[in-house]
Amino acid sequence: MPKVAYSEEDRERIRQALIAEGLRHMARQGVQHTTVEQICKAVGISRAFFYSFFPTKEDLMVEALYLQQPKILAHAQALANDPALSRSEALRRFLTDCCYGEKNGIAVLTVEEQRLIFRRLSEESARVFREKQARLFGELLECFGIPANRERVALFTNVSLAAMIVRRAIPDTLPLFVPEAADQTVAFQINAIVEGFEKFQKTSG
Repeated sequence: MPKVAYSEEDRERIRQALIAEGLRHMARQGVQHTTVEQICKAVGISRAFFYSFFPTKEDLMVEALYLQQPKILAHAQALANDPALSRSEALRRFLTDCCYGEKNGIAVLTVEEQRLIFRRLSEESARVFREKQARLFGELLECFGIPANRERVALFTNVSLAAMIVRRAIPDTLPLFVPEAADQTVAFQINAIVEGFEKFQKTSG
């Protein structure tokens, strides 16, 4: 007989499992190809029960992105603390891992996926998301020995996400780009980012 009553502990366990499965599917196949049915099947609940936790799939995806943030930071810290890597080499490795996120369990949103999610967010939720994102990117800069200020965080956010988005977008969303040069394009962008932020390292003492 199916269980009809869940304790608060049960519900929280299921909620966390939904978020974890949402992140796993999103990292592997993207938001648009991740369905509520896939997530429910992995967790072992019904679609109807899913909606008692999250009003939409997009709300779950936002929670999954929040879950991902400390994992991304821990990965950056591990690279930065690797004695075999300079800070610049660690930053290059980190950005490369993010750009090829589907190989490394890191969810990277395409332009379409960003629009899809943010259309569903309230103004307050969008503000909170941006604040958490800015905090994450500031902490990432500090990991690699670059003192973070508002301008550097904004620049690092934009150039890093641009490299990730371009890599995800070639050739489907950006059909005029040359797919054969996609990997070289990503490497060029990452090298430019690292070289640009090396200057901040040197001037920061």
